[in-house]
Amino acid sequence: MRLSRSLASVTAAVALVMSLPFEAVPHARVPRAASAEPFGAECRTRVTGSHVTAYCHNPYPETDRVSLHIECDQWWDIDSDGAPVDVWPAMTVRLTGRCWEDVRTAWVSHQKG
Repeated sequence: MRLSRSLASVTAAVALVMSLPFEAVPHARVPRAASAEPFGAECRTRVTGSHVTAYCHNPYPETDRVSLHIECDQWWDIDSDGAPVDVWPAMTVRLTGRCWEDVRTAWVSHQKG
């Protein structure tokens, strides 16, 4: 009897954690080295219905290669990874994408160009 109660509470706890949205789960923070050169375009992402738009501006002297990634909410809707775009110093680019229905999450990845 006790084993089933503890198993039920563990199952309930796992189900609760698995049902949290991605944004609610804590992520590890990796501290930056003090001597590291600043890098990376600043990106603002907006989701409007099924459309995603991201504006990325690079204030640094090194080229940043950015890519828009979209995860759709419906299981049958295809997630997408946009083609990489070079953001030169002092340049702003617009990245767009969409799902057929709702967007679950969208983010921009960075790579040195």
